[in-house]
Amino acid sequence: MEARLLRWLTFIWLSIGLVTLFSASYPIADAEYGDGLYYFKRQLLWVLIGLVAFNILVRSPLQYLLKTARWMVLVLLGLLIFTLVPGVGTTINGATRWIPVGSLVMQPSELLKPFLVIQGACLFGQWERHSWLVRGWWLLVFALILGGILLQPNLSTTALCGMTLWLIALAAGLPYFQLSGVAIAGFISALISISLQDYQRRRVMSFLNPWNDPMGDGYQLVQSLLAVGSGGTWGSGFGLSQQKLFYLPIQHTDFIFAVFAEEFGFVGSLVLLLLLMTYATMALVVASKSRHPVQRLVAIGVMILIVGQSLINIGVATGALPTTGLPLPLFSYGGNSIIASLISMALLIRVARESNEAEVVPLQKPRPSRGGTQRRGVPTR
Repeated sequence: MEARLLRWLTFIWLSIGLVTLFSASYPIADAEYGDGLYYFKRQLLWVLIGLVAFNILVRSPLQYLLKTARWMVLVLLGLLIFTLVPGVGTTINGATRWIPVGSLVMQPSELLKPFLVIQGACLFGQWERHSWLVRGWWLLVFALILGGILLQPNLSTTALCGMTLWLIALAAGLPYFQLSGVAIAGFISALISISLQDYQRRRVMSFLNPWNDPMGDGYQLVQSLLAVGSGGTWGSGFGLSQQKLFYLPIQHTDFIFAVFAEEFGFVGSLVLLLLLMTYATMALVVASKSRHPVQRLVAIGVMILIVGQSLINIGVATGALPTTGLPLPLFSYGGNSIIASLISMALLIRVARESNEAEVVPLQKPRPSRGGTQRRGVPTR
């Protein structure tokens, strides 16, 4: 039952996201490419690819996925390092996060997320069974991944991946002393990154009071707040957002929730939050029913990754959190994000299916009676 409900929640979430993207991207796509459906059509292509991967993973035994995850993590770590090589990575808006693949671009840090959840669950779920060599190796790999993402620079994705791994380790029952040390080290790394990266520092300062510089550093947040506030109770109506008409920047990616809130209002935003709460609740139900600790941690990790990223994106759009570059799962435009989100959701559904599978008890052959064999219901003596 949980697997079926999670599948329906995923498709409902995806449908709402596509409808919102159609509205949010139409004006800018028409202005830039002369085709209002430019972004929407490409998103549909990525959705089809993501759904193929989704259905394959839902039907694949989790033990095979656990074996594959470690190699995917290492391959994507190699690609992540390649983005830092001069002349290889593609730089957009001051960040080098992409590798060109023909006419497309690959973002290893985004594709890493679901496999990072699986490998984190494998490591921390069987922590006592692993040798110190295995523990140290994978902790080093995780540190290299987080460090590589931070150097792109991409503080928001680094923080999300780091918190996901930390919370998986917490759910696995690792000692609080070790977890506290890791948390302090992560906090210090974030402070160093903010102090060294001027744009990150400006984002934090503008978040505290965006109205101090509404036409400069605070412009994105001010326009987002105007969009959210303009929605009122019921919203302006589908397709009738005014802020998306070249006022709100990157309205089809990072700030797509602002367009959704303006067109569907407080009621629509509340429905979306209820959808997130329902998804999180179902993920926790699946985790509680999982008999194996690794399965339980995969379910918890996917819930943290998908729901946590959604709440962070909504928090940014409403001014509750500093501006980040995290997309809204299944809403924001981008092939890497849509594929990573659908893979993550497929993992949760797979865990739910395996958790609900009843144990098959082999039937024992009936023993013959002591008095002899039976024939047509009449015992022979």
